[in-house]
Amino acid sequence: MTSKPSPARQGPLSHVRVLDLSRIMAGPWATQILADLGADVIKVERPEVGDDTRSWGPPFLKDENGEPTSEAGYYLSVNRGKRSIALDIASPEGQDVVRRLAAVSDVVVENYKVGALARYGLDYRSLSAVNPKLIYASVTGYGQTGPRRNAAAYDFAIQAMGGLMSVTGERDGLPGGGPQKVGVPIVDLMTGMYTAVGVLAALARRAETGSGDYIDIAMLDVQAAFLANQAMNWLISGNPPKRGGNRHPNIQPQDVFPVSDGFIVLAVGNDAQFAKLAGVLGHAEWAGDERFATNPSRVRNHATLDPLLRDAFSAWTREGIIDALEGAGVPCSPINTVPEVFADPQIAHRRMLRDLPHPRAGRVPQVVSPLTFAHEPLAFDRPPPLLGQHTEEVLRELGLPSSAAS
Repeated sequence: MTSKPSPARQGPLSHVRVLDLSRIMAGPWATQILADLGADVIKVERPEVGDDTRSWGPPFLKDENGEPTSEAGYYLSVNRGKRSIALDIASPEGQDVVRRLAAVSDVVVENYKVGALARYGLDYRSLSAVNPKLIYASVTGYGQTGPRRNAAAYDFAIQAMGGLMSVTGERDGLPGGGPQKVGVPIVDLMTGMYTAVGVLAALARRAETGSGDYIDIAMLDVQAAFLANQAMNWLISGNPPKRGGNRHPNIQPQDVFPVSDGFIVLAVGNDAQFAKLAGVLGHAEWAGDERFATNPSRVRNHATLDPLLRDAFSAWTREGIIDALEGAGVPCSPINTVPEVFADPQIAHRRMLRDLPHPRAGRVPQVVSPLTFAHEPLAFDRPPPLLGQHTEEVLRELGLPSSAAS
């Protein structure tokens, strides 16, 4: 990098500048991770319109008078810690600014369609000629190669195509049965996470070799990668995994169980925990029953064990059974709503929810990074930016007039 990021930041990546040409979710999630770690992330947005997610509401953040702003909750969830510049990259002037930024950046992250940025001379080949140390990450639905490389993709479609929905949801034939997507855009989030990991690996390699690199990451590849145990179950057994509701395919008992005033999650992970569970429920004999004594036997005899458990749980209240199981060292949990999550004393103690100053709303809530460092504490000092909020500031750092963006 030829110049220190400005203004100074705090965190283990405070020496790194990221040029963010991405929008929607996967790319911005990756760059928000890097921003949380201290990188100076410069987000390039279309003039007047900006990132598509700015308008993906309601809900919208309210200003200090209680009126809705143009900042949707979706946008606010993935753009903390960045500086926004409004730039028309289809214009020669905009392209020149991007090249100048690339020359003084460590990382570029983009999620345009395959070949789109090459038309503007902003692809990896072009920008690495300006800065050979540049790390350039391209995030697409299907990757830079292959028969689908030119197709557009969204999280929902990849959850379906990538097999996730075949193992998510209640079993066919039961109430509510059928394929379900995950309740958050998990492929986007995991793609962003893998992208951030790739960037960090490339930065570590560059520290040894002095050379930049190109990262080609595809949402479909990511989805295939995190099929994890479900994929491996099929690979070694030949039996395609099926939807099983909340029941774990390999470990029992792990499921949602009704109690007298609601539901709990039970997550028994070994035979000792099962013995403790049996004792709490007043059936210590289950631990010695050959049908239930070991996890493989419990998985094979799930149809017998499950109704016994449900009958035993029905007499308990949610608070009562959770207290009893936690006291015995059996993993379990209430099924919290989102408001209950952030009211939880543990979440409050860990300061996962914070308010940041905001130029229109006064304050904006943010669910911050879960990473904590003993020697490089993170500073959440930049709220999600307004569209073009930092255009003049960034251009001034480059020695350019404000008219250079138009």
